[in-house]
Amino acid sequence: MNLQNSVELDLETLFPFELDDFQKQAIVALNEGRSVVVCAPTGSGKTLIGEYAIHRALEQGKRVFYTTPLKALSNQKLRDFRDRFGAEQVGLLTGDVSVNRDAPIVVMTTEIFRNMLYGTPIGEVGVSLTHVEAVVLDECHYMNDRQRGTVWEESVIYCPPEVQLVALSATVANSDQLTDWIDRVHGPTELIYSDFRPVPLQFHFCNPKGLFPLLNRNQKSINPNLKHRGKQRGRQDTPSLAYVVSQLQQRDMLPAIYFIFSRKGCDAAVNELQQMSLVNEAEVQALKTQIDNFLHRNPEAGRSGQIEPLYRGIAAHHAGILPAWKGLVEELFQQGLIKVVFATETLAAGINMPARTTVISSLSKRTDRGHRLLNASEFLQMAGRAGRRGMDELGHVVTVQTRFEGASEAAYLATSGADPLISQFTPSYGMVLNLLQTHTLGEAKDLIERSFGQYLATLHLKPQQQAIADLFAELEHHQAQLAAFDSTLLANYEKLQERLKEERRLLKILQQQAQEVQASELGTALSFAIAGTVLSLKGKHVPVSSPLPAVLVTKAPGAGQFPYLVCLGKDNRWYVVTVADVVGLHGEFPRLAGVDHLNPPAEMPPKPGQSRSGNEETEAIATKIPQPPSMLDVAPEIQAQLERVQMVEAQIQSHPAQEWGNPTALLKRQHRIERIQDEIGDRQGKLGKQSQRYWQEFLSLLEILRHFGCVEEVTPTPMGQVAAAIRGDNELWLGLALASGELDDLDPHHLATACAALVTEVSRPDNWIRYDLSPTVEEALSGLRGIRRQLFQLQRRYQIALPVWLELEWIALVEQWALGVEWAELCTNTSLDEGDIVRIFRRTLDFLSQIPHVPHLPSALRANANRAIQLIDRFPVNEGIE
Repeated sequence: MNLQNSVELDLETLFPFELDDFQKQAIVALNEGRSVVVCAPTGSGKTLIGEYAIHRALEQGKRVFYTTPLKALSNQKLRDFRDRFGAEQVGLLTGDVSVNRDAPIVVMTTEIFRNMLYGTPIGEVGVSLTHVEAVVLDECHYMNDRQRGTVWEESVIYCPPEVQLVALSATVANSDQLTDWIDRVHGPTELIYSDFRPVPLQFHFCNPKGLFPLLNRNQKSINPNLKHRGKQRGRQDTPSLAYVVSQLQQRDMLPAIYFIFSRKGCDAAVNELQQMSLVNEAEVQALKTQIDNFLHRNPEAGRSGQIEPLYRGIAAHHAGILPAWKGLVEELFQQGLIKVVFATETLAAGINMPARTTVISSLSKRTDRGHRLLNASEFLQMAGRAGRRGMDELGHVVTVQTRFEGASEAAYLATSGADPLISQFTPSYGMVLNLLQTHTLGEAKDLIERSFGQYLATLHLKPQQQAIADLFAELEHHQAQLAAFDSTLLANYEKLQERLKEERRLLKILQQQAQEVQASELGTALSFAIAGTVLSLKGKHVPVSSPLPAVLVTKAPGAGQFPYLVCLGKDNRWYVVTVADVVGLHGEFPRLAGVDHLNPPAEMPPKPGQSRSGNEETEAIATKIPQPPSMLDVAPEIQAQLERVQMVEAQIQSHPAQEWGNPTALLKRQHRIERIQDEIGDRQGKLGKQSQRYWQEFLSLLEILRHFGCVEEVTPTPMGQVAAAIRGDNELWLGLALASGELDDLDPHHLATACAALVTEVSRPDNWIRYDLSPTVEEALSGLRGIRRQLFQLQRRYQIALPVWLELEWIALVEQWALGVEWAELCTNTSLDEGDIVRIFRRTLDFLSQIPHVPHLPSALRANANRAIQLIDRFPVNEGIE
């Protein structure tokens, strides 16, 4: 890491205004050679710290890379830095555009920076990073992005420690964890945190009755006047769009960004305000001049539904609009000439378009995972666009009553803290191949385990690791307690205990079997039993511990096939029982004739379970009832088993282990040791699976690459080098397609079309196109289906969720454009929005621009790729960077 800078920069000259405390702290940390994570609200002045790093590097004749998540942001930074540092000092790298790449200041997408690092052994400064003193990672909270977040983590992991990192992030809940992670994997890093907003936010709520403060006086909870009185049923009334805008105009709260979560909604909103003008005469003239000049330069870019509202200070901004037109909207908005921009959420993600007010039209949105409430970070990202530093005393955030969401949901989001950063780290084929080109498998494993995802997983798994440590401590304690005792003797004692348990189990089975035989015989015998017969009773209706001798007095009609039995017990009590309560019938004893004159108590109902005390007359008979022996005990097999039980009991009593006092307690301790060992094994297995998740995914990708001949053992083959040189959603699929030979003989316009099929995903199934795909392209792509099927099957087997695009429906647009069809005609032959068409073409260009640099491909294919680029890269598809 850099030592303290010997060059002292004059801050007052660089920044002729008072710096905020967090800006000063960051500058001190940079001067002392540390990397910084600057975490502060949107619009608070984080970019100044990046600019200071640039000034400092230029002063020493060094270079700075400034990375952003989006091409549009990179283009904007290029313009800003050219104005500030001079055009010759600034370069740009964004996939398919390279301008002045050796300049001292190079603006680039974060992916380009990551790709540079792939070719550099970790810890070394490669050719591409020569003389680079610092790398600014702007919009670092993009690490949360599901599709592209992994790029930020890789950039931090692979970046040489000599290079200072300046990570600029919006407010997140776990900025301390992010800083600690960078400190561990890169080098000394300081967190610069500020929740101060130079332009404070004021939250409002708009319903059909007007515009009201959303929060109470201390800004901690909902305005009590907005709370529901009583129960609210059904849908709520919503204010019209024109009403909301007029409220803003009356209160001097324009210009505003009005967020609507659908393109159609943005376009409809512009149409809804067709009777409204928001600009004065001077602004009308300024707008007319700039719009007319733009249309003169770009006659194809104007659309009737967009031009007229723009003259009135109203515009839409979303992914379906031509990028060139969006650029004009952004420029006019920054000048304060456009008063309301209806924008999708993507505008909040990066473009520097601060407004006095942001309006959030809905607090929920549809996603590919269903309809859900906005999360706190999404809400704060949009709200943070309100308030222009140096222009507004307050930024205003207006939430709007919808049919299903009201002030309570708005207040909840307005008072929520930021969400934490999570890791989106995902190994890819490109990552595996590029790491193995410059590293051993062990080094690659070390790099994978340095990811932010692994760091967070380690924190998350700490309680489980602690539980395992506690179990080891308990195990050690129990083993120490048993160390003084002879383990062989204890094992012998345990075997005797187990044998006793088994012998007792067999005894019980024999007794139950004898009882069952006896019971079946009893059922028949009792049918013929007469008064005076001696019985043994024990069961549900005679709950005694041992059978009770009794004499049968009479029978009563029963509920089933057997009668109820009325008996007199030896305890001189009357019992009404069922056949199931009789456990013995003793025909060996003479009948007790004395019962012939007895009558059961009149008050005793003849129902099972009834019992009454006897009298003096019955007592005389009860005393004569004999005590029969237990039939179960006298059966020879039962007697033999009983003797075996007694023999083992005697062995246990005389065992030497008895001298230890309580051998059973020692056995319990031994069993606890075995259970602890099992639990430790189980927990360690689960922990290993969780903590090795990323590495296991890396190894699965490696197996698939081996299957396709891209890697031999752990060394990339020429086929692997083809895939390694490509950047895309699935580098292996793109590499296999290029190396298949199917694309080698295609003409440039056909090659462009086929390449579009491999990188295009159109997720709008209701769209249409009037062009047909040429048979030549269809034939070439059909030759790839077998490879694609194999790749799908392997990815399923190894649970790899990477896309394998082969889009045939929309790519005829690329072919027609490459053949020279005019833009207006192209657009009339499809329902796709212009912005979507441009995106398809730019993705295709991005892929085509990589082909000339991929090794081991035929020279004709590379030359055709270059020619295909020339066919496609024309207005309005080209980036327009000068």
